[in-house]
Amino acid sequence: MSKTLKVVIPMAGWGTRMRPQTWSKPKPLVGVAGKTALDHLMDMFKTISISPSIEYVFILGPYLGELQIPPFIKEHYPDIIAHYIVQAEMKGQSHALYLARQYLVGPVIVCFADTLIETDFSFLEREKSDGVAWVKAVPDPRRFGVAEVNKDGWVTRLIEKPETLENNLALVGCYYFKSGEELMSAIEEQLQRNLPLKNEFFLVDAINIMLERHALICAEKTTTWLDTGTIEATLETNRYLLERMQAGKLTGSHASNPQALQMPDVKINLPVYIHETAEVSNSEIGPYVSIGANCKITGSRIEDSIIEADCEITNIALKGSMVGRQAAVRGKGGKKALSINIGDDSSVIMG
Repeated sequence: MSKTLKVVIPMAGWGTRMRPQTWSKPKPLVGVAGKTALDHLMDMFKTISISPSIEYVFILGPYLGELQIPPFIKEHYPDIIAHYIVQAEMKGQSHALYLARQYLVGPVIVCFADTLIETDFSFLEREKSDGVAWVKAVPDPRRFGVAEVNKDGWVTRLIEKPETLENNLALVGCYYFKSGEELMSAIEEQLQRNLPLKNEFFLVDAINIMLERHALICAEKTTTWLDTGTIEATLETNRYLLERMQAGKLTGSHASNPQALQMPDVKINLPVYIHETAEVSNSEIGPYVSIGANCKITGSRIEDSIIEADCEITNIALKGSMVGRQAAVRGKGGKKALSINIGDDSSVIMG
């Protein structure tokens, strides 16, 4: 492959299912297992070896997205070539991609921002088909889009939110297209046909138009599909990633701050992530806890929770909780574990 590969990451949604975390930051910047969700997504693309050059296209929402994502990328990924498009009106996935059409020339990977999968993109170097849709078998596919696949493994049709269970290969939100121009042509026809679902234009309808034009799309199965689209799913993803970190299966990660493991008045139940700048005293942490930079944890017991940077947690037991940046949570020493979800810059006192 000689053309520049474009990696497109649509992230323009309002993140309503992640509130109150997303009142003050876009969903991809919510923390999970010691990094932002966007950092984990960027790690996925380290196996790309199919092109001499890669450019990233971030499709942002107005306000929080357009204000916070570009400086984050500039600070944390200064060496990548990045383009930014703002989707001011939420008209769906295809509409978002069409706004970025000036960049979508040649091979394209589209991966939605709340999708994390385990895959090795290096196989695309040998891929001869017109496209690839990543899928995972699920017990109940009715919440998702699904792929119908024939006996030879080729996709025959995609269905958004099917009403029946017979096709259980759920679309995980990651796609490869050999030709961005062909994808844009299909989206143009989709928009001309006016094929929305609940006032949004879904990518599956554009891919179905490509299939009508005899494009060859194959289904690539993944066994691991993580989601950061809801609080519950993000906590589940946090658990999985912390287990992988402890097992040494995530490059460049560590299971815990070694200094915390040696603190005489702190009990650590692995797996946990504790940033090296966090201060923990007279507490029990874990399992499945992520604690961000500059946090101060005192006299507390925390399990199955995400505590973002610069928080103060005092005299409280938490479980299944998510605490945004620069938040303060104070308790009265009760032993019963509480489940809370508070956003950035919040302060609460719990009984």
